[in-house]
Amino acid sequence: FITGHTGFKGSWLVQILSLLGATIKGYALAPDQKVNLFDEIAGADLCESVIHDIRDKEVLKKAILDFQPDYIFHLAAQPLVRLSYQIPIDTFEVNVLGTAHVLDALRFLDKKCAIVLITTDKVYHNNETEYAYQENDRLGGYDPYSSSKACCELVIDSYRNSFFNTHNLAEHGKALAVARAGNVIGGGDWSIDRLIPDIAKALHHDQEIVIRNPKAVRPWQHVIEPLFGYLELGAKLTDKPVEYSQAYNFGPNESDALTVEDMVQKSIGIWGKGHYTAELNVANPHEAGLLKLDITKALNELQWRPIFNAEIAIQRTINWYKKYDEGAAAADLIKQDIEFYQNAINEKKY
Repeated sequence: FITGHTGFKGSWLVQILSLLGATIKGYALAPDQKVNLFDEIAGADLCESVIHDIRDKEVLKKAILDFQPDYIFHLAAQPLVRLSYQIPIDTFEVNVLGTAHVLDALRFLDKKCAIVLITTDKVYHNNETEYAYQENDRLGGYDPYSSSKACCELVIDSYRNSFFNTHNLAEHGKALAVARAGNVIGGGDWSIDRLIPDIAKALHHDQEIVIRNPKAVRPWQHVIEPLFGYLELGAKLTDKPVEYSQAYNFGPNESDALTVEDMVQKSIGIWGKGHYTAELNVANPHEAGLLKLDITKALNELQWRPIFNAEIAIQRTINWYKKYDEGAAAADLIKQDIEFYQNAINEKKY
């Protein structure tokens, strides 16, 4: 059961799980872009798709209980920092109450279930230093989006302690884990106010790329990386639920944390043309200038590791958009990226 299955990451997850032979049900709002990945991969043919608001707890509860899931991946969210300044209440409702509604429905699910709840790297109280945040560091959140996701973590912790305590696992059968991922890139993201979609649109239309915060550093990673991490975490929750019912960071290697400007320059080089300019002296809402994750815990406990370095991640992403513009099918491009990823694992490249 996937919440947020019509979004960018959700659509990739639907495609991956479909290829693995899973029976899938999704719950989300309709895609908010005319051109969107869910429709491009014919997502409604790959899963049972419920188009509804996660704030409607009774409809969500019925959808979950009717499906009787073995796994739940909770991705549904209002995911944009700048938009959260415009709609703070909606952001808190969707992100915090939405998460609570998923967890509350589980109280009525009478079977074993592994639940992976995706928050964000932005849950940490960010001092914007070179320090890479670990899972036991202080939570916080300057903007409404980041704060809402930190609030999600408190809700998750409360439900785990109160209703799904690992000491009583034999009684309730629910294992909860949290995944905190950095900024993901990859083909098929046409969302507003995101760096790679903005770059791809500008390059496609031969327009100037306009960037804000060119020196901002983010833990960029290809979307395949955290998704396979979520699946690995879900599998481990099934095998050893007590041991893995905790939070894990998913991000790139420390050497692959790039600035926004680095990303733009590399994208232009791969596309083969383009130019950019940086917004100067523009009053934008606050966004973090420096954020890094420590992924040691996932490396050691989950045996998960980043496969693509930054160069490969950007190359696969930009080439995805180029091939799509040339007429390639989105589903085929995703399959090609998955095959490339699996081959890289087998050959221990990058």
